[in-house]
Amino acid sequence: MKIAVMGAGAVGSYYGAILARAGHDVALVGRPAHVEAVRRQGLLLETQSFHGHVPARAGEHPREVAGAKLVLFCVKSTDTEDAGRQIAPYLDADAVVLSLQNGVDNAERLQALLPQLVVPAVVYVAVEMAGAGHVRHHGRGELVLGPSPRSEEAAGVLSAAGIPATVSGNAVGELWAKLILNCAYNALSAATQLPYGRLVEGEGVLDVMRDVVDECLAVAAASGVTVPGDTWEAVMRISRSMPTQLSSTAQDLARGKPSEIDHLNGYIVRRGGELGVPTPANRVLHSLVKLLESRKG
Repeated sequence: MKIAVMGAGAVGSYYGAILARAGHDVALVGRPAHVEAVRRQGLLLETQSFHGHVPARAGEHPREVAGAKLVLFCVKSTDTEDAGRQIAPYLDADAVVLSLQNGVDNAERLQALLPQLVVPAVVYVAVEMAGAGHVRHHGRGELVLGPSPRSEEAAGVLSAAGIPATVSGNAVGELWAKLILNCAYNALSAATQLPYGRLVEGEGVLDVMRDVVDECLAVAAASGVTVPGDTWEAVMRISRSMPTQLSSTAQDLARGKPSEIDHLNGYIVRRGGELGVPTPANRVLHSLVKLLESRKG
């Protein structure tokens, strides 16, 4: 199958590499330095069980998605509409677009722009870009897809390639569950530049995280969303399963790039304001990251 990755950063490059290793024709759309490295030597994939170069096509232009039957849409939440408009002229009519993004409303925003089927996917993977053309995997890798007429087919393709993929009837709740994990960890990891395992050992940190989680659950309940599972246990499990992982927000700040914080803690603050639910802990973390983003040089 021809598969394209729009936004080949850490997440997109990791899944693209796994699919390419399984024999799929994968095209990566990414930044110039990354594209050049992949063209020159393939994508360097580093996992606990594999360390080597994976051949893949790469380009900077959205036209690379042409002909793809499955498109992994992995751009930052702040770029959803812009990237959606960029790929729109090149998408095959029967392509399926999987939104592998943080936040809870990206698939809805993207579907408003595209006639093709857009399926939300919840991503549980710890990866980082270790350099141009080099993606390093720290743990996990499963995807949870929302229901659609094509979701089981897409999950089958992913699973056959070695990517654990399931379909959930409660996609909204699953997206909120991931959002809450991000709200608990991302800003604190960004402000301290600490990985999750060390972060939770900090004095008072678990109490702050508990406050953040409780606020998120209150906003979810007021929104009519049922968050599956034991949320606090899921939060603690992240520190055990991804102890060496820095949050994507921390990685963005370290590189001087804008983060997705407006779509994480910032989303909770806005939604809480609309529903009359207080969110002071999330407000502090959102404001802190915005201040850190504003520091130039």
